[in-house]
Order: sequence, then C-alpha cells, then structure tokens
Amino acid sequence: MQNIVNLENVNIYQSGNLILKDINLQINKGSFVYLIGKTGLGKTSLLKTIYGELALVEGNGTVVGYDLKKINWKNVHQLRRHLGIIFQDFQLLNDRNVFENLKFVLNITGWTEKQEINDRIEHVLNEVGLTDKAFKMPFDLSGGEKNKVDIARSILNKPELIIADEPTANLDNETSIEIMELLFKIVKDEDTTVIMATHDLSMVEKFPGIKYETLKGQLVRVD
Repeated sequence: MQNIVNLENVNIYQSGNLILKDINLQINKGSFVYLIGKTGLGKTSLLKTIYGELALVEGNGTVVGYDLKKINWKNVHQLRRHLGIIFQDFQLLNDRNVFENLKFVLNITGWTEKQEINDRIEHVLNEVGLTDKAFKMPFDLSGGEKNKVDIARSILNKPELIIADEPTANLDNETSIEIMELLFKIVKDEDTTVIMATHDLSMVEKFPGIKYETLKGQLVRVD
C-alpha cells in the first residue's frame, strides 16, 4: 500500500519552542486519520509541518514523495499542488462568487483550458452538493455551505492528501455530520487520503478512523 506520509523521529518547534518530540507517523493511501487532543497541544503545528508551513529541522519526513527537509518557501508550491488544505476560517475571497473562487485556484495552479476549468468546477460543486450555489457570494452562504466550498476548493487539483484543521468547528451537530459524510465520501470517490485535526470527539465516534492524540508533547496512537 502506498505511503502518503512518513515521519521518523521528528521534533516540531514553534517560535523556537519544542512542541512535539520524537514523532513517528506513517499514513497509507486511502486512510482517514484523526489528530485529537486539547487545543494548544500541537495538532496544528503538526499539520503545518506536513504541508510545509513549518520547516522540518530535526528528524526525517516525506509527504506524497517530497522530502520535507528540502522544502522551503521557494519550492513549497510543488508539494502543495498534491495537497488539499481545508482551513478553519475558510479563507474564501469575499469579492467574488463561489465559481470565481474555485476558478482562481485553478488559474494559479496552471489550468488554462476554459472548458476543462468549467467541467472541473462543475464536478467538485456536484461532489459537495452545491451546484445551485455556484454564483452566490460568500456572504450569502451559511457556515456549512462555506465549509463545503472550502472542501470543493481542496479537491480541485485531485490531491493525494487532504489536510483538514477543525473542519466542524463552530458548526451545529447536523451540519457537522453532513461535513463528515462528505469527507468520507471524497476519500472513496476522489481516491484520496484525509488527515483531520479535531477536538469534536462525538464526530470521531460516529465516523471511525485511525486516531492519534497529541499528549504531553508526544503523538500517541489511540486504539
């Protein structure tokens, strides 16, 4: 089975402080992996290391075949072309509609053919159930709908790995279940892998996956 993430003896620092130590993590293609633990114990720092926002200075790591030791601000875009990142605060462009938000991502990642762009946007909006929202502005959308746009954006380039940081935070229970069902559907339909940081243990119980917990500066597998 293909190895998507491989971290060996990794120490993670934030602003010079050791946040997580001696991390060993292997994630196979098609997995749904949870990072659980209290806020401030390193979940987001670990995700940032995986997508190249934080430099890997101690230990070894590869993500979708890229050596994290060789990733810097000049070449991090090469890694991120293979990743989909779902941000907690959506980071949608408020001056353009849903379609234009998605088109912007395709344009900056090298898509040029108009029909291919239109077809891909139509496909991902259908995948997340937002075909009828294509020309809505972000401020006209509910929190759950914005989250679905964020998910649609994350799968535009058919990523090998989706990284989701608290995607159900601030959502009601019904909407959270919709988002979780959607993420699990995407793992199957888009043939991808998900790492999701969350403190919403009710969702973890409803949607079983592989669980790791940040605890006392370490990453522990939870059975």
